[in-house]
Amino acid sequence: MSNDDGAEAQGLRALAEALLELGEVVVCAPDREQSATSRSISLHRPLRIEKLPPWGPDGEIERWSVDGTPTDAVYIGLNHVMKGRTPALVASGINRGPNLANDVHYSGTVAAAMEGSVGGVPSFAISQVKGRDYSQAAKFAAALAREIGRHGLPPGTLLNVNVPPGTPQGSQITTIGRRSYSAAVVEKLDPRGRAYYWIGGDEQAHENVPGSDCNAVFDRRLISVTPLHLDLTRRELVEELKGWELPGLVRD
Repeated sequence: MSNDDGAEAQGLRALAEALLELGEVVVCAPDREQSATSRSISLHRPLRIEKLPPWGPDGEIERWSVDGTPTDAVYIGLNHVMKGRTPALVASGINRGPNLANDVHYSGTVAAAMEGSVGGVPSFAISQVKGRDYSQAAKFAAALAREIGRHGLPPGTLLNVNVPPGTPQGSQITTIGRRSYSAAVVEKLDPRGRAYYWIGGDEQAHENVPGSDCNAVFDRRLISVTPLHLDLTRRELVEELKGWELPGLVRD
């Protein structure tokens, strides 16, 4: 298990304790918040890991922190902490805040699950829109983990789950939706008079895309389960691009 809210996050603990009923749980998570780090990986500096006090009623949940990104944490978890004992599942979350629509490209929560998939392990990410009561999300995550154990996932795929606020009215298998944010760059001055900048803005709206994660979560108060895959090839364009006049283009 991992996340992007940090190794002491309440949502991570709720998920770990919910999955404990299914088997051995090992946590390897960033030592601090790493939201919106996407799939950043630390190749140009050393990483430090620390074994943390265990969680669970009897201290069954093994815990490690990594001073890096969610991708670093899962990489360390799979290839060092759990070397020689390949896990059956990688679970990331429960994230504080949604990871819907284009959020999946920025999300450290989703990136942790992606790294699990890269490592050949069935993986999912789970996020909650609002609130700090993670019981509903944790209960759904345990059921989902059980189904992944029964059915498996195709190689190179993962599931992205988003839980609405309050009591969910059910769940839905969805596609990626579309939501917009205000584009904002806020300029400020430090005590020495030098400019620095904050980027990013608040969500403005989501488009009405039937069957999408946004529609399910915001309009129908359903838990969305969106299958993702790592192959970003736009296959519809492959043949069209072969018709372009590019230097030395081989048209096999």
